[in-house]
Amino acid sequence: MFNTLGNLLSLTTFGESHGVAYGGIINNFPAGLTVDLDKVQYELNRRKPGQSAIVTQRKESDTVKFLSGIFDGKTTGTPIGFIIENENQKSKDYDHIAGAYRPSHADFTYDQKFGFRDHRGGGKSSARETMNWVVAGAFAKQLLPDIEINAYVSSVGDIFCEKPYQALDFSKTETNDVRCPDAETAEKMISRIKEIKKKAIPLAEPLPA
Repeated sequence: MFNTLGNLLSLTTFGESHGVAYGGIINNFPAGLTVDLDKVQYELNRRKPGQSAIVTQRKESDTVKFLSGIFDGKTTGTPIGFIIENENQKSKDYDHIAGAYRPSHADFTYDQKFGFRDHRGGGKSSARETMNWVVAGAFAKQLLPDIEINAYVSSVGDIFCEKPYQALDFSKTETNDVRCPDAETAEKMISRIKEIKKKAIPLAEPLPA
């Protein structure tokens, strides 16, 4: 799986969801930029698991540690290396599905592509991989402070936020668990997620021989 994103400014990532840590190297970041590392951690705190009943309950602090590329609060122009340690990996929790593919997951795709399957979490295809992207994105936002970036959940299943983005108040995005700036739509989304979560059953069918 290709693990480098970007061209001039690039991010190369490593790690697995049930390994020791995730991490990355940001290449070609300009020297001399004063960076607010608290803002980087803030963005990671926004995406970390266990924040509500509608997300994974895995407990992780997702604390980033910088290994290179920063000195006295400024970028040095050398590659910015960082790691985020996994603190709550419970590989044994996945033993009961060692003989079954998970629906809507990368299990089957991995097996077909590589001829090998690690049933513990998603490995490189885990959603925890996005931590690396968040760190790089937080640096990019400080490199381009005059550009305003807004992102929100616009749909969950067949529930859509019908309002055009021009009519949305983005200050309301963080006011609900699903992060949709339209309160009425957000309530419907959360209800749908909880409804589906109640119907979820463990997969018991064995893998084909």
